[in-house]
Amino acid sequence: MIEIFTDGASSGNPGPGGYGVILRSGRHYKELSEGFRKTTNNRMELLAVIKALEALKNPGQQVMIYSDSKYVIDAIEKRWVNGWLAKGFKDKKNKDLWLRYLDLAKLHHIKFTWVRGHNGHPENERCDQLAVNAYKQPGLLIDSVFEAEAARGGLL
Repeated sequence: MIEIFTDGASSGNPGPGGYGVILRSGRHYKELSEGFRKTTNNRMELLAVIKALEALKNPGQQVMIYSDSKYVIDAIEKRWVNGWLAKGFKDKKNKDLWLRYLDLAKLHHIKFTWVRGHNGHPENERCDQLAVNAYKQPGLLIDSVFEAEAARGGLL
């Protein structure tokens, strides 16, 4: 079983943002984070899950993802994302990331657990710290899909 803890953060919505991830399995432990110059909190929450899954080396893994994002967990657990996909994500945000997630989800056996954010959960607090520190660093990455859509005034 691989445990994944994720969090996303942004300063302003949109604004600078980042994600933080902890991957843990037995004695193995890895942290991931990146910051972006302009994005949204929901994009960072979802990107954290995606980046964690992309870091897994072998398909078919049993994965438990812990997140404080109701947006991400409800969309998946309540199967909203399947309806959005069937309708071509009409009027829904973050299509690019949801499609990426759906491709990755086919590779593993994934379960989600919601954790209350900012409530003393050690791994969630660490992921939040990683996410915030990431967007406070110089040389932030460009969330090119978000910025292109924002420039056109469209939905993601």
